[in-house]
Amino acid sequence: MSSLQNIGRMLLPAAVLAAGLALWEFVVRVNDIQPYVLPSPTTVFQTLVSDWPVLSESLGVTLLTTLQGFIAAAVGGVALALVFNQSKWLEYSLFPYAVILQVTPVIAIAPLLLIYLPQQTAVIVCAWIVAFFPVLSNTTLGLNSVDRNLAGLFQLYGASRLQTLRFLKLPAALPHILGGLRIAGGLSLIGAVVAEIAAGTAGAGSGLAFRIAESGYRLNIPRMFAALLLLSVAGIVIYGLLALVSHLVLRRWHESALGKEN
Repeated sequence: MSSLQNIGRMLLPAAVLAAGLALWEFVVRVNDIQPYVLPSPTTVFQTLVSDWPVLSESLGVTLLTTLQGFIAAAVGGVALALVFNQSKWLEYSLFPYAVILQVTPVIAIAPLLLIYLPQQTAVIVCAWIVAFFPVLSNTTLGLNSVDRNLAGLFQLYGASRLQTLRFLKLPAALPHILGGLRIAGGLSLIGAVVAEIAAGTAGAGSGLAFRIAESGYRLNIPRMFAALLLLSVAGIVIYGLLALVSHLVLRRWHESALGKEN
């Protein structure tokens, strides 16, 4: 039964996708819709192949920015959460500003960053801003959600704060940390795209988001759809890789991963 469910989980989304693409192709052909209005899936695929040298180069730029922003958010978020856990006064003092940073629209910050920072640095900072808070909040939640009975046991046996952090709090918080990283992976891509659009508006850019804006200005709608397709696939791959890492780390001991194998 489990194998049938796994097959169904793979086949059903593929069937829905195939039906949607077939309907899209049918509507475009029957109504003779021009490519500059709505390209068919076939046209988009042909454009993806013909424009691959340009699009692949832009994809590499966007993925590099996403990776840099994600690494900065992961390291900074986990490190600051560890500091917060060791000093509640620092958490009370700084956490509200992390919330403010999260709720401020990055599209409003990007033009200012492009004025005060080099372009590539500003784009990376935008990706970091969007991805930072989920890592910080999830890690903080995980470190603060340790079983009080286990914490009392560690205290009873005279464990130091470093030992308690290493052997109790970090293992207990690991599912929360990995959950925050899964969210941050997609958000870092969103932040990179927003910053690239702002950079393209300022007159410079080379990422996929810049290609989308450029295609819109030139009414090259098939290339716009092809770039959008690459962005979607990139986001799916990023989430899938992070989900796989989370499963491999947790599969032997945590209920969230054990349940998937039973």
